[in-house]
Amino acid sequence: MRQEIRLEQERREHDTLSPHAAFSDRSAGRARPEEPCPIRTAFQHDRDRILHSKAFRRLKHKTQVFLSPTGDHYRTRLTHTLEVSQIARTIARALRLNEDLAEAIALGHDLGHTPFGHTGEKVIDGLFSEGFHHTAQSLRVVEVIERDGAGLNLTAEVRDGIVKHSKGRGKVVSRASDGGPSTLEGQVVRLADLIAYVNHDMDDAARARVISERDLLPHIITLLGTSHTERIHRMIVDTIENSDVSENGAIRLGEERYQALLDLREFLWTHVYENEVVHEDLRRAERIIEELYRHFMADEARFHAEYGQNASPSDTLERSVVDYLAGMTDRFAVSMFETIFMPRPWMVL
Repeated sequence: MRQEIRLEQERREHDTLSPHAAFSDRSAGRARPEEPCPIRTAFQHDRDRILHSKAFRRLKHKTQVFLSPTGDHYRTRLTHTLEVSQIARTIARALRLNEDLAEAIALGHDLGHTPFGHTGEKVIDGLFSEGFHHTAQSLRVVEVIERDGAGLNLTAEVRDGIVKHSKGRGKVVSRASDGGPSTLEGQVVRLADLIAYVNHDMDDAARARVISERDLLPHIITLLGTSHTERIHRMIVDTIENSDVSENGAIRLGEERYQALLDLREFLWTHVYENEVVHEDLRRAERIIEELYRHFMADEARFHAEYGQNASPSDTLERSVVDYLAGMTDRFAVSMFETIFMPRPWMVL
């Protein structure tokens, strides 16, 4: 009887979604076969596994742009993730794509982010002999690290969307044939991620008085709007109106607003992400990660005894140290640094 609940939802997908949406009952499956949930579709089940993971909970104390901000309204990696999820779900629903898949990818896309934002990522990339990128680490979190090394055993579509969401300063619109996400829902998250972060980073930077809305080029204001709310709304609507939901289609903005979005991203790179005021604290963060890395690498037996175990039996000490560092929150990394390296006061009785 309970299985009928899931089967009815799967039938409803075929009745309501676009022919080129990803259907739960046609998923490429999981790395390890398992009995399906009787009441949830495969993508709903993935969403819930991500939501209840330890890595997801840690996002609330990881930096987005501003390190340990004292104000209550600055974004963290968790609030960024929730904003990406909201934008992705809105676009997916309007285009009759699989909203559950888009939500699962969005909730899992940044699970591998380091403490101290992209600064932490850059430092670990320079230290780790295999190189480091948060997208690959996000995939490693869900495949290997979570559940004490068992991983979350997510569907292929969710894992694909997670590992192909990132674009840095590069191309945003990317079809499966170009090496982009294999599903339109994955493309939705890839664009939603950019829409979310350029808008909330602009908002946070203005709140921190690093920049002002008045600093934006006139054509960005004209095409995207004068406020956070207006920019989000215009970009979502433009995406819905210009996306090609077909077999080899693309999720995209119209040409003018797309270029304005790229110009806004470039403006933020120049005036915020590479701003000396922002980087003053982040240089301290670099030192914290570098010193912790060297300390953990110095004694393998002590590291495993006191701090962490291999996620996989084949893991090297370096791989385990990187996993441990990448999983830290900002405040845990600072606390660990203070515990190991800062002198402790003598207690006089």
